[in-house]
Amino acid sequence: MKAMHYHHRFIVDAPLSEVAHFHSQSASMGAITPPPIVVQLHLAPPTLNDGDEMEFTMWLGPLPIRWRARIEQKSDTGFVDRQLSGPFAQWEHVHTFVSLDAEHTAVVDQVTARLSSHWFWRFVGTNMWFGLPILFAYRGWKTRRMLGFKRNATPADASTSTAR
Repeated sequence: MKAMHYHHRFIVDAPLSEVAHFHSQSASMGAITPPPIVVQLHLAPPTLNDGDEMEFTMWLGPLPIRWRARIEQKSDTGFVDRQLSGPFAQWEHVHTFVSLDAEHTAVVDQVTARLSSHWFWRFVGTNMWFGLPILFAYRGWKTRRMLGFKRNATPADASTSTAR
């Protein structure tokens, strides 16, 4: 199965330290997930550190999708969350925070995934993949809103998705 790649970038009117702190809180995941998806955390420390694992269920309507991920390469400028079990054969989400100046930070999300060979999870994963532009657009909007700032998107902030 070929790897698929997705890239999204947005800018937050907040310093790098605030953006990094916000994303290190396990509760932030559910808070920035768009309805009608509901995230139910089963196991996660309040603050995520290198090597920590999260177990959660993403409810896509009545469909529960169990997921377990490990946090890797955590630093002041980002981290990786890697699926250990879940709907994809592989899922790696690289979160990068880039300080633009004292009050502005770019958040860059890069996802590499491979679909499951099982017909059901392949179907679910394909639909989840096609929903990533909406998911990440909402996450960008909600992150800016939760940090108390407003910023209009520009063409440079647009999402791109490539399946190879």
